[in-house]
Formats: sequence, C-alpha cells, structure tokens
Amino acid sequence: MGATINDILAELPAGWARLRLEAAGTDPAVGRILMLDAEDTDAQPEVGGALVCLVGARGRAALPAVGRLVDAGPTALAVKASGAQAPEIEELCRAGGVGLLLIAPDAPWDQLLSVATSRLDDAEPQPAAMALLEEDLFALAQTTAKVTSSHVVIEDAANRVLAYSTLSNNIDELRKASILTRRGPREYELMLKDLGAYREMHRTRGVVRVPARPDQQLRERAAIAIFAGDRIMGYIWLQETGSGFGDDVVYALKGAARRAASELIRYRNQQSVTMHEDRIGRLLSGPAEAAACARTLGVAVDAPSCLLLVGVSRADAVTEDAELVHGQLADLVALHAAAFKGSSIVGQYEGHTAVVVPSLASRTAAAALRSLAGLIVADARRHLGAVAFVAIGRIVPGVTALHGSQAEAAAVMDCLVRNGDAQVATIEDVEADVLLHEAIARFGTSGFRHRALTELLLTEPELAETLENYFRASMDVSACAHAMQIHRNTVYYRVGKAERLTGLDLGRPAHATIVQLHLGLWQRGDLDGARSGR
Repeated sequence: MGATINDILAELPAGWARLRLEAAGTDPAVGRILMLDAEDTDAQPEVGGALVCLVGARGRAALPAVGRLVDAGPTALAVKASGAQAPEIEELCRAGGVGLLLIAPDAPWDQLLSVATSRLDDAEPQPAAMALLEEDLFALAQTTAKVTSSHVVIEDAANRVLAYSTLSNNIDELRKASILTRRGPREYELMLKDLGAYREMHRTRGVVRVPARPDQQLRERAAIAIFAGDRIMGYIWLQETGSGFGDDVVYALKGAARRAASELIRYRNQQSVTMHEDRIGRLLSGPAEAAACARTLGVAVDAPSCLLLVGVSRADAVTEDAELVHGQLADLVALHAAAFKGSSIVGQYEGHTAVVVPSLASRTAAAALRSLAGLIVADARRHLGAVAFVAIGRIVPGVTALHGSQAEAAAVMDCLVRNGDAQVATIEDVEADVLLHEAIARFGTSGFRHRALTELLLTEPELAETLENYFRASMDVSACAHAMQIHRNTVYYRVGKAERLTGLDLGRPAHATIVQLHLGLWQRGDLDGARSGR
C-alpha cells in the first residue's frame, strides 16, 4: 500500500499546497508521482493510481490538460491555481472522481516532487521502525508514570492506545477497558468532547485537568495533546493513582508530549533504526556532517549550542540491572531535555547519554543548563535509585562547532565519575583535575620513574596512603588528619619520613608535582617498579 494524498500533504511545507477536492473513496493510496507538461498534447501516459503534477499552465489555462487527464483516471491532480481560478478545475475533477491539490504559485515543482516521491518511497511499514516506536513510547510512558506517580496512556489522534505504563491496582475501570481494547470507550470520548477537554487541549496546547467522577468510579485525569507543527499526532493521558497530581505534572507532561511528538514524527517519516541511533554521532562528527544533520532535523545551524553527557557511577555501571538502568536514564534524560527545549536532540555516544541543546539564549544559557542537569541527577536518584553525573560542554557558536567540545565534555565526565563528589560540572569547574589527569596519563607512557619514590609507593602502603590523602587535602595537615582519623603529628611524621626516604622536599613545587604524578599512576595500579631503574 502506498502513501495517501493526506500523507503527502502532511510532508509538504506549510503554504505549498491544500486539498481542494478529495478523490473518490476515502483518501485512496497514491501508487506513483508523475510530472506532466500541460503543453504536451501528444503524450498519453498511463496515469491510473498516480498523483499527476501538471506543469506549464496555471489557473484556467490548465483546463484543457485537466480535461484530458481526468478522462485517463489518475488518483489526483496537482495544479497551480488560486482559489478564484479553482471552481472550473474542481468541477472537471469532481465529475471524474479525481482529487485536486491546489499548489501555491511560488512553490517549486522540483522540490515538491522530491518531497512527495520521498514520502511515497517510505510508505511501506518497516518492522524495525515499528518495533522501535513501540519500545520508545512504552519507555516514555513508564518514565512519565514514575516522574508523576500516575498511570500513563499514550494515544494516537484517533484515540487508539499506542503505549501505557505498567498496570497497577490503582487504575479505574475506564483505563482497564482502554488498555484491553486498545481504545478508549466511545461514550467516554463523547463525554470529554462535551466537557470541552479536547477543544481546550487543541486551543491552548497546554495541560487540561478532568475532575474525578466518583459516581462513575473515574479518577482525576490530566492530559495534553501531542502536536507536530499544527497537526495533532495524539494525546497523553495521566490518571492519578491515589495521592493526586504533584506540582510537576505540567512540566512532565509537556516534556513527554514533545518527546512523543519527535518519536511519532520519526516513525511517520519511516526513519531507519540507524538514523535513530546515529544522529548524535553525525552532529559531533564534524562541521559539514553536523550542518547537514541539523538541517534534516530542522535545527538552527548557527545559533549557540551545547553538548551534555550523562553517565552513572562506577558502582551503578556494574550492577546486574545496569543495562536496564542505562535505558531508563536515557528515557528520563530525553523527557527532561524535551521539557527544557523541544528541539533538543538525545542519543547515545560512547557509552553515555548525550544531549545536544541548540538555539540557546546566550545570556541565561549557563544557569539554565545547570538547572537542567540538576533536575536530571535529582530524578535519577529519586526514581531510578542511580547516581548520575552530567558533564556540561562549552557553549559553542553553532552545531558545527560541537565536535570541538566533545573531548572536553568527555574529560569532565571522566573526572566526575573518577572523583565521585560533584555530580554536575563544566570544564571550568574541574579544569585543574582534568589537566593533572592528562599529565599523569602522558607520564605513564614515559620510561622514567623516580626510583626511591616508586619503591616507597610499592612497599610502604601506610606512607603511600598518607601522601595520597595529604595531596587530596591540598597539603593541609589538619584536613588530612581528619580524613584519615589520625593525629596531626602522625601526619607530620609520615610526610617527613617520606621526604627522608625519597630525598624529595614537598615544599618545592617541582618535587610536589613529581609526587603527584607518581601517586596518580599508583592509584590507577599502573606504577611499574621495573622502570624505576632506567
């Protein structure tokens, strides 16, 4: 089955075309797209099942060609004509049961043909894309349910149930019926329409509350429409499960609706699984690829943008359910990112969840991004029981410069996971730690080691641990003693002994740096005593 006229119309930019006359039948399928010249009277192509784009004549000048083509029986004609010029063309098409699309005078035929052909080529359902859509929407429903402590159902525009959160004992009979039949009961849909719930969702694009109806054993509900431009793609319904809705229900629903819209649009356009996975990789691969990907996604190329990386602690990364937590965290991040900015792009990158936030307001971006990161780590702890970290990359002039910030963001993430104290940071917050770690990594490739210091670190664990805590406390004896729960004089004694055994003076910056580099390798288990004799 091919795409329908309405499918193709939905793909065209606003203002390019409008449906003046439906074809015979209910939105019949289009098997192919043909471009025919109105002046070519000799050509009599087979047009059955086709959408015929008539070029070379406009308005009433197209009438002779329209008459010939209607007799040949295409599915629909696309003609450039104004509303005032349309009645006679419409009359001919109506008599032949042929649909009519009126094309704007300035709409480019070549681009229109390209868009329509692309939609037609992608019309056949792809099992992989369908599976991906269902997986994403069920995950979104489950995440939204956790954040709002409610039961969630996602419907399409015809009120067919697409996904829902895990069933509980606190759902009412209406919701059970909706899930069992995969559609809301007709009488309830009519009641909501009478109450104006759908009209309000369509008008405000906001969250609508539907009060509980104890007499019908219906609990309170909150809902929002899922929009793609001006088109309604579906609805998300929340049913409260006992304690009512919290203050964050509006925020969460708006984020969920934006996320659902992006998934439904991606499925509707039949984008491949590979594209779904690789869009972050494309945005970070270099200027040319990033610009092309941004245009495909409808993202501004030259507006301030930022990359965020989200990861989990080392402990959470090795649990039995680590893979599940990783997926749930990605869903949670996607919801928050969509609520923060509808054009945010979320995907996987080198083992982390990555978020590209485009079109930032430069004056308030830094504070806003920190706030977003704080919400992510707080909800990860509260709803997933996981310790999350967010590395905020530099704000760059446009998406084409994002590839230059990914190394810094990755270094910040490594630092956060390694130290485990802060959960949100930018490069400015941890620059010294990142540079020291980089220096230690480079030092690790060197063939030279300080022999006496290496010997001490490998054979005197008590002194090694004291030096580690001494430098971690910024060489503050009192802080080191407190951290190790020993007396200050013990710290003085051990540091002095280490200096005597190694011949190093920790009051000299160069000597202190040498100790820190060796400590870094010792902490990683990479201090090789065999090299110390070189």
